[in-house]
Amino acid sequence: MKSSYRKRLLNAGIGACAMVIAGVTAAAPSINAAAPEFTAVDSNGMTHSLADFRGSAVVLEWTNHDCPFVVKHYQGNMQELQREAADEGVVWLTVISSRPGSQGYVSPEEANELTSRRNAAPTAVLLDPEGSIGRAYGAQVTPHMYVIDEDGMLVYMGGIDDKPTSNPQDIPGATPYVRNALAALAAGQAVDPSQTRPYGCTVKY
Repeated sequence: MKSSYRKRLLNAGIGACAMVIAGVTAAAPSINAAAPEFTAVDSNGMTHSLADFRGSAVVLEWTNHDCPFVVKHYQGNMQELQREAADEGVVWLTVISSRPGSQGYVSPEEANELTSRRNAAPTAVLLDPEGSIGRAYGAQVTPHMYVIDEDGMLVYMGGIDDKPTSNPQDIPGATPYVRNALAALAAGQAVDPSQTRPYGCTVKY
């Protein structure tokens, strides 16, 4: 076997091992376990870390403004949830994990324009074009929702509600999982259900 060929095989093997190791060490998020830490820059150029918000409940909302399931909830439902959360002192972080050139990717200026035009009220819009935060949380779709308690523990992940459609008329009759999770957290009660099936458009990593 020629040495150059052996070298290529060796390098390929090292790469394969590294992927396996990475897969093992990148643990999936778990309910009632510490939420994955992250640091990200928002649409205004400010840097935020999850640790900065310790002592406050945090909502993570994955979004893609072109996704019809996101459009459904931005007819007013998502904005209402954001304002209810703010009134209770909850930090609401909207996360955009679309890669450059894909559906949902926006510049910081476009992200701010969307927030203004839709009258949205997140604490911040985090830009995650490399998808590192999304992958750390296993975010699959938009909207994929997560609730983190004041101690940094993940207490809910899944759908915004139980109506997996893009029809806004289905919202009033839906079970509002995120709203209920925040209400339970505020009342010092266990979140139930703590994990549900998310629905929406796939995150464009």
